[in-house]
Amino acid sequence: MAKIFLIGFMGSGKSTVGRQLATQLQYHFIDLDTLIEQQEKATIAQLFASQGESYFREQEAFHLRSLDKHERVVVATGGGCPCYHDNMDWMNQHGVTVYLEASVKLLADRLKKEKDSRPLLQEKSPEALADFIQQKLNERIAYYQAAQISIPATSLNGRKLALALRTKTII
Repeated sequence: MAKIFLIGFMGSGKSTVGRQLATQLQYHFIDLDTLIEQQEKATIAQLFASQGESYFREQEAFHLRSLDKHERVVVATGGGCPCYHDNMDWMNQHGVTVYLEASVKLLADRLKKEKDSRPLLQEKSPEALADFIQQKLNERIAYYQAAQISIPATSLNGRKLALALRTKTII
């Protein structure tokens, strides 16, 4: 398969595991958020602040679809990417989608250190952070579960994911 899309909540490990997976498979790696930041010449936080979430989601869909011409690529998507503009359907039609499942506790532990760089998490107390994650997971779970493959994010790395994908004869 030419494209592998990693989906899941922010903090589930999509970028970290995606880089490792791309190395294991000798694929290219693209972090969709980084691509948007480079093209827009602004951070995601700046785009949210200056243009709003709706503008960001439109850019996210546009840049996702711009990857159609790429071959042998692992794409780490943003946590909300599958939930807007029929992105999940598009990814399922154009590659293999892998949902990195993570518990609220694991996500909260990982994200509490990154709150300032995450527009949706800024200024949330630890309790509010866990509640927010649970609420967002509840809203997004149907999209995440539409992935072709679901794999627990705990102790996952690119090598293990490559093995799992090979075992399932996906790649």
